[in-house]
Amino acid sequence: MRIQRLTPEQLTHEQRELYDAIAGGPRAAGPQRFALTADDGSLNGPFNGFLLAPAVGDALQGVGAAIRYRTALGDRARELAILLVAARWNSAFERHAHEAIATGLGFDEATLDAVRREDLAPFDGTERAVGDATLALLDGDLDDDAYEAALASLGEAAIFELTTLVGYYSTLALQLRVFRVDEAPLATSTPRPPRA
Repeated sequence: MRIQRLTPEQLTHEQRELYDAIAGGPRAAGPQRFALTADDGSLNGPFNGFLLAPAVGDALQGVGAAIRYRTALGDRARELAILLVAARWNSAFERHAHEAIATGLGFDEATLDAVRREDLAPFDGTERAVGDATLALLDGDLDDDAYEAALASLGEAAIFELTTLVGYYSTLALQLRVFRVDEAPLATSTPRPPRA
């Protein structure tokens, strides 16, 4: 990793507010499939980098929380889209973290392997429509035919949410690559509270 892992006692007031929003927000509620914090209390994955510029990091974490917890996309469709971004950008952290989440949603190893190869054969219905649109977005755009197909299957609001998701997770993949962040540590059976 190219940047220092910041522990809670090292944080400025602004960094600590952001830390608390991440470690104590919706990502920390419910079952955790990957650990948000390390044993020393520092944030794992892209979240440690968010602390470098708290104003931007806060905006990013807000977008991420909205994408994960407040969109019309179903859980499986959302995780499929995230995993396709991870596959395209070869993002180890995103793949590792979100494969753990997808497994909890019923994705088996054969399905995960297909997604790693950007193969949508295991999917149909809305999930297939989300997968097709995601791959088109990762190629750079939804042409008229792809847009009409997505519109018919998903609707305008879901297309907006999906384009935001692809952009957000592509941004994270770039940051994770630039800062050389490794795979996500799996969560223990009981989540660790953030250290004060």
